[in-house]
Amino acid sequence: MSLVSTTQPVASSLPPRAEGMPRHVAIIMDGNGRWAAAQGLPRLMGHQKGVATVRTVTEACAVRGIEVLTLYSFSSENWSRAAEEVEGLMGLARIQLAVQRTELRKNNVRVLHLGRREGLPTQVLEELDKTVSATAACTGITLVAALNYGSRAEIVDAARELAKRVAEGGLAPQEITESMFASCLGTAGLPDPDLVIRTAGEMRLSNYLLWQASYAEFISVPTLWPDFNEDDLSRALEDFRRRTRTFGGRR
Repeated sequence: MSLVSTTQPVASSLPPRAEGMPRHVAIIMDGNGRWAAAQGLPRLMGHQKGVATVRTVTEACAVRGIEVLTLYSFSSENWSRAAEEVEGLMGLARIQLAVQRTELRKNNVRVLHLGRREGLPTQVLEELDKTVSATAACTGITLVAALNYGSRAEIVDAARELAKRVAEGGLAPQEITESMFASCLGTAGLPDPDLVIRTAGEMRLSNYLLWQASYAEFISVPTLWPDFNEDDLSRALEDFRRRTRTFGGRR
């Protein structure tokens, strides 16, 4: 039986965006481990505290009419971390997907997955698929979980798909366009991010949305992710609104 109800979601669609507000915000959630170390706690406690921040930021973006929020939850490079931490992160993802599913649908949040499925534990995939299915009809903010995601791998996958079409004779190389390439990415159908925020004072993109963020504004904030709150988000959004975006043109 389908997990998607035939009734309408409880919450209404997104409110209108204020002038100058981004359509799509992407966040690199950094600093969970440092937060835990500062508190004298295990690293996993930092990740658990960061879950509460995810909810706060999602709600804050939704009330501002932001259409898409993409969160860098687990990169394809994070598998190299200590086995205990990786196992804990996968367990946390599985539990939160199950626990938050009803609340996400109630609040009209559509959830999508960005990243390779291969390598993710079966139980995580099961809960992820259930959540994506359960929220598919929601018309509010779209929350994209970049889980087992790496931008270079995503670009390689898109190139392979187009190369396959060329090899099969259905596409000529000169017919490939930027929009066609973008349609083969995991974010197909979503607007490109207007704003990329990285917490914990870091200044790297770390293999995150390299194609999609080519003209995004980048803001680094010193706050560690577990301490990031609505005021931090508001300051980043105001910074964004003060900027002049030319997309390569002259001012």
